[in-house]
Parts: sequence; structure tokens; C-alpha cells
Amino acid sequence: MRKGAVIAMAGCAVVAIAAAVVVVQLREHGLSARDDPTLVEAIAARAMRHLALPAAERQRTNPIAGDPHILAAARSHFADHCALCHGNDGKGQTSIGKNLYPKVPNMTLPQTQQLTDGELFSVITNGVRLTGMPAWGERTPLDDKESWLLVALIRHLTELTPEQIEEMKELNPKSRAELQQEEAERAFLEGHEPASRPANP
Repeated sequence: MRKGAVIAMAGCAVVAIAAAVVVVQLREHGLSARDDPTLVEAIAARAMRHLALPAAERQRTNPIAGDPHILAAARSHFADHCALCHGNDGKGQTSIGKNLYPKVPNMTLPQTQQLTDGELFSVITNGVRLTGMPAWGERTPLDDKESWLLVALIRHLTELTPEQIEEMKELNPKSRAELQQEEAERAFLEGHEPASRPANP
């Protein structure tokens, strides 16, 4: 039997098992995103992701060296684009990350760190179907460079210092309410009276 046929059959078996588990889960828990995926679902998802990526893609290595200047740019990009879900430390303990289904992974753990550079690059650029992970960029040279920057940072997540994580917090996107709060604090520190609030009707 050809290797391709074996892989296709294995893929079909994985999908069938995962589908059966999903049906049982739906009957027991409904459509809630609060539960963790079952072990079978997690294994099936990882297997399908692995099978979906050509070997040549998996074997790619990061062309960007992880020197301090590169990592500073990577921290800035990660803080602005990724931390909302993944957290500045990459552990996924954010209000969004903890409530997605499946949950955002802790990228400091072996489950992520054991992925090849090519696999990480593919997840960033192509996203992951049926999860909260979007595809980033349009596969231009600039977009590819930014994705490789993120791969470099993921490899160094466990080495981030508390000071670097604090610096990243300043680069996180802010809501309108947060911006207004910062402006009010700045005005107060400069000696301006806070604007009076209109009386409730």
C-alpha cells in the first residue's frame, strides 16, 4: 500500500474518532467553550496539523538570528499583535486566551517549544482552523520577516526578564477607557483639575 494512502487512511481514522468525541461532548456539555478539549481531541488536532504541513515546510529554519536587537523588535511586535490572547509572557493567561476553545496554549511548555521553526512559522502565517488563531499577513517579504521575528521570540519566552515584560505592557493595545484613564492621570499630575462630570438626568 502506498504511503500516501496510509496517511490518508490514518487521517480519516483520526477525524472519525475526533468527530465521535465531539458528538459525545456536545450531547453532554452543549456548545460551551468553557470546557477543555479532551485528550483525544487534542491528539487528533495535533496529528491533523502535522499531516497538513508538507515536510519541506516543517524543515524550514528561522533565517533571523536571535540577537538582542532582533529580540527587542520581536517583543514590540508580539506585544502589539499577539499579547491580547497569548499574554506578554506567552502563557495565554488573558481573559481572551483562557476563554477560547481550545484554550490558548502556554507557549513556554514543550508542546509548543518542540515544534520546528517551520511549524511555528506556518501556525503564525496560516493560522489554525477551528481555533481562535488567525492567519497573519499576506505572505509578503515584510510579513514573512515579522513572522520569523515572532518565531525567534517564542524560542526566547522562558528567558524574558520581568523588566522586559513590563516594557511590553506599555506596547499593548489599549481600549478607549484605558486611554481616557491615562489622559486623566496625566492631566492630574500636571496640576489640571479633572473635568467635571455632567449631572445625571
